[in-house]
Amino acid sequence: MRSSLLKKNLRASTGDAASFSTMVGLGETYLPAFALAVGAGDVSAGLVATVPMLMGAVVQMITPAAVWRLGSHRRWVLLCAIVQACSFVPLAGAAVWGRLPTAAIFLIAAVYWGMGLGTAPAWNTWAGSIVPRRVRARYFGRRARFGNVGTLVGFLAGGLMLETGKRFDLLMPAFAAAFLLAAAARFVSAAFLAAQSEPQPLPKDHRVVPVGELVGRLVAGDGRLLIYMVCLQTAVQIAGPYFTPHMLGQLNFSYWQYVAVLATGYLAKVVTLPAFGSLAHRFGATWLLWLGGLGIVPMAACWVVSDWLPWLLAVQVTSGTVWAAYELATALLFFETIPEQERTSVLTAFNLANAFAIAVGSLIGGTLLTAGGDGRAAYLTLFLASSGARLLTVILLARVAPCRLKPTAKAARDDQVYAPAAQAKAA
Repeated sequence: MRSSLLKKNLRASTGDAASFSTMVGLGETYLPAFALAVGAGDVSAGLVATVPMLMGAVVQMITPAAVWRLGSHRRWVLLCAIVQACSFVPLAGAAVWGRLPTAAIFLIAAVYWGMGLGTAPAWNTWAGSIVPRRVRARYFGRRARFGNVGTLVGFLAGGLMLETGKRFDLLMPAFAAAFLLAAAARFVSAAFLAAQSEPQPLPKDHRVVPVGELVGRLVAGDGRLLIYMVCLQTAVQIAGPYFTPHMLGQLNFSYWQYVAVLATGYLAKVVTLPAFGSLAHRFGATWLLWLGGLGIVPMAACWVVSDWLPWLLAVQVTSGTVWAAYELATALLFFETIPEQERTSVLTAFNLANAFAIAVGSLIGGTLLTAGGDGRAAYLTLFLASSGARLLTVILLARVAPCRLKPTAKAARDDQVYAPAAQAKAA
């Protein structure tokens, strides 16, 4: 009976990952492009992917209290998922209308991010009660693979719709259709979430960690990981939000070229994630974090080398690979380093710090871009500055944990009890 329930939960969780990610590919990914289409400038289009996230992160601070009030992580996750799906409706309406003030785009995006970020900490705690420790590395590697397939499918579908719409002078209706499909995908995701059980609505000794205690933990344990992630995020976002304006505005890429560059990164994740899941199971998530953390450093600077499309595609293959390692490692380390009864509270605070880092990084990038005159040279300076800042975070990475390439004791034990049949169920 327990085996059947686990199989049902894992399948539903995989379905949630695929449909949620399809929403990201169809909707979230094209928000900067939509901002450009309705008349926002390059800097505003870059900031629409970051500043609203900070606004949303402030909203999601109610998560621990909301979970406690509802008495369930599952209920809060479902509520957030439904509201997030609905946030695409006004964007679709504005696309049909043909215009939308930049401030309104920021406000709608803030609702989207508030609900998305509010979901994450509660879902993480909930998922920890569903997925057994012995299968987490391999299962989440496979789950992330399906998620990236969903993002890739959504992104390609969105690109096809926008390119076709542009060709027939129907770009705004194409945006409207993409946003409505994104909303539908999120509603499907909510249905998969509703299909999962909740063995433990609130963990035993569930608590909200005081701010003072959180600050004190920044020098040890889970705090070292979180502060490294926040600092790396700041460095990445110096350039991250401006790749879309660079490709569509400076390089004059068609939507197909733009889609090809971004899709290559997603495809690299899809291909490499299962292998990374096995490596994390055998050698531990920390080793994977080192692989991803070091690999991310030069990726922005690679854009300075050449604008040649085949070169950028090669860069994206490498970038997708190292980001897959980093994202899987950090997801697993959340389970390993943050106590279950504190996880929702700690990750809610982390979301706020992470969103602040994203906003700060993007504002630094926007300032550099504006000071450089928004020209090609300014973008290249931006990419070099981002890689330079990423390099500095390696000091913090070294504080997280040593990197030892040897099988963990846990892996040796799990290899004895983790039967091939169980692997098939986790897939």
